[in-house]
Amino acid sequence: MPKTPLHPSPPPLEANDVAIVGGGTVLWFVAFVALLPFWGTLSDHGHGSWPWICLAGGGLGLIGLWYCRARQDAIARSRAAAGTDAQNPATRSD
Repeated sequence: MPKTPLHPSPPPLEANDVAIVGGGTVLWFVAFVALLPFWGTLSDHGHGSWPWICLAGGGLGLIGLWYCRARQDAIARSRAAAGTDAQNPATRSD
């Protein structure tokens, strides 16, 4: 069986990480608020930690938002220093 020629790898896809992590963080906080009225019932059935797990998820999401914003800013600074535009190089039209 003949080998197929290797093609260069495409550039990595850039997603809007801040929006993705922000959406997940909001969902964790919404789940925390939604579970608070049922805290007594959850505790009676051995699930009293669920609201606090949601709160921890929201807190970790805030750390993730900070990280994604810092990463996004670092990428923009790197591209500006290299002389390329701030957009994804795959979408440039030259």
